[in-house]
Amino acid sequence: QVQLVESGGGSVQAGGSLRLSCAASGFTFRGACMGWFRRAAGSEREGVAVIDFHDRTYVADSVKGRFTISKDNSKSTLYLEMNNLKPEDTAMYFCTSIGGDCSLASAGIFGYWGQGTQVTASS
Repeated sequence: QVQLVESGGGSVQAGGSLRLSCAASGFTFRGACMGWFRRAAGSEREGVAVIDFHDRTYVADSVKGRFTISKDNSKSTLYLEMNNLKPEDTAMYFCTSIGGDCSLASAGIFGYWGQGTQVTASS
């Protein structure tokens, strides 16, 4: 069965960096649309970044220039490099294999996702 296991979350000062990883199994990672979405307390889920099977990337305007999505097909692992973290980035971050339309809008709605990893950026 599909398994997605996130790691790398933590607490940092504003301006700090974190790198999230997601180990995937149970499906053909190379051909999948993969992404990250986040859910802050009291807020709706937000698609953060998506990478398709052509390695084209899509990043939310709120994190553009600060977050980078990438993947290593040989390791079936997805990454999210987060720099210059801001307090508003504080949320639970989820790795997802996206079903249907490969887009930020579909992240966290269609497909599978893991248990999440908490990211906290304090001022």
